[in-house]
Amino acid sequence: MIEILAFDADDTLWHSEIHFRDAQQAYERILAHYLDVADAVVHQRLLEVERRNVKRFGYGAKGMTLSMIEAAITLTEGRISGHHVQAILEIGHGVLEHPVELLPHVEETVAELAKRQVLVLITKGDLFHQEAKVARSGMGRYFRRIEIVSEKDVPTYQRLLEELNVSPDRFMMVGNSPKSDIQPVLALGGHGVLIPYPILWEMERSEPISPDTPRFAQVADIRQIPALLDRFA
Repeated sequence: MIEILAFDADDTLWHSEIHFRDAQQAYERILAHYLDVADAVVHQRLLEVERRNVKRFGYGAKGMTLSMIEAAITLTEGRISGHHVQAILEIGHGVLEHPVELLPHVEETVAELAKRQVLVLITKGDLFHQEAKVARSGMGRYFRRIEIVSEKDVPTYQRLLEELNVSPDRFMMVGNSPKSDIQPVLALGGHGVLIPYPILWEMERSEPISPDTPRFAQVADIRQIPALLDRFA
């Protein structure tokens, strides 16, 4: 029986990656004043900067904005104007201040689950931004505990399981990222439920999980979670 049901936030409860994609397109329109943005090298260079900087700045809109500025300076060999640097900063501000848009059926399903399960929210990213999104979403009241972490890996989940005083076989994590939400939990002996989102950030890509993997399930809709829990019970 599942004692604790945990949810990811971004692209599991509310839209997130789509706003980062919009920011990327706005960024490329700025770079188009200096470069051929259709060149795949431009995309690769920005991804390389983001991969390097995630260890310095962490995940989220602030790290993205700083990486965009750094990559723009490098790619334009310092030719980018102060006006356009300011425009990149405004792109980051837009992501930080964007209204939270819940995914379909999230609130009613989570509200139902909260009546029968201990719910925990586990999300990674910038502390201030994630706190603001939880507050704007109105979803915080359904969760017994909210964890904002810098990374979602085996050590992080191990620590959380110990703090929650729950054995892995009685813990289930629901999320959209196999790499961050599912694989570390399965490695510890927990249960993982994947709800794919239409787009996935490049740095979250990993090998697909076999449908036959023990303690793993993939569903198309959050409304399938209550029935999945009934099967366990």
